[in-house]
Amino acid sequence: MLQARQRRRHEDPAAALHENTMRTDPHRRAWLLAALAAGALPGTGRAQPAGKPIKIVVPFTPGGSSDILARAIAPKLGAALGSNVIVENRPGAGGSVAGGEVARADADGTTLFMGHLGTLAVNPAIYPKLAYDPLKSFVPVAYVARVPNVLVVPSASPLRTFKDFLAAVRAQPGRLSYSSGGNGSAAHITMEYLKLRAKLFLLHIPYRGTAPSINDLIAGQVDCTFTGSTAVLSHVRSGRLRALAVGSAQRIAALPEVPTVAESGVPGFEADQWYGLVAPAGTPAAVVSRINAEVNRAVALPDVAEQFNREGAVAVPVTPQAFGELIRQEIPRWAEVVKAGNVKPD
Repeated sequence: MLQARQRRRHEDPAAALHENTMRTDPHRRAWLLAALAAGALPGTGRAQPAGKPIKIVVPFTPGGSSDILARAIAPKLGAALGSNVIVENRPGAGGSVAGGEVARADADGTTLFMGHLGTLAVNPAIYPKLAYDPLKSFVPVAYVARVPNVLVVPSASPLRTFKDFLAAVRAQPGRLSYSSGGNGSAAHITMEYLKLRAKLFLLHIPYRGTAPSINDLIAGQVDCTFTGSTAVLSHVRSGRLRALAVGSAQRIAALPEVPTVAESGVPGFEADQWYGLVAPAGTPAAVVSRINAEVNRAVALPDVAEQFNREGAVAVPVTPQAFGELIRQEIPRWAEVVKAGNVKPD
């Protein structure tokens, strides 16, 4: 019997993997059975990510929230899957360039897209010929984090509070400017939503990425930005920027002294950014389930949780189905804001 087993291992590596895993790791055993059922392992005709290089495509330049979150989970995901996970920045057209590339990639779990509010919910309303459909071109994989938006101004700004900000904008409509990572970016849409709710008018200065938009804000080239906390908290703590308000429903632990927009003059206002991984449509369900489980484990690890807390991000470990439902709900909501703000692509 032993000789027969050794001969079977030599002739069929997939059978050997199955046998070894079934004996040694109950968690991987459960996943393996599901993967075999879905045809997602070598020798079954469907690809799977374990052991192969995995690429997380970030649709913006380094330094923004998408990039920070992707790089926080990449090494953990790689260690769990036994793969080399790399983060690739592919900016352009509000994330639609990267989105289109991922939509056309092999549906085997080796190419993932760090989608967010802008790329998955806003872009369909902005780009009439978008290279992908958020609901048809991808399958939701993992909701990585919710990131509260923070309205910030340079440290030298005379604006000390959100009420100062409202008064200044209303006194001289169009005089104050705000930066964003580009037309249709999350920062752009968030400020357009605030303008709509509070009946404000500010001049929009789009940049090619969040990092350069913040650099010019620090230098005083623009008056403010309303973007994700992960991109601005370090500058707030260093004193280069001043936080006036947060866009979430409640104050955030990273900035407990900073009030919400809702409590500062715009009742009912709520606008968070959200970030999550999607994969090309057709990616096997077992592969999606495995990556989802490993991402959910990664965001709960003490060092990742500490980094998220430091950046103001809140982990949201839910199922792929729950993340998909969020995307479906957000698309019509932000389409109204795009229409009201007459938001156009670059």
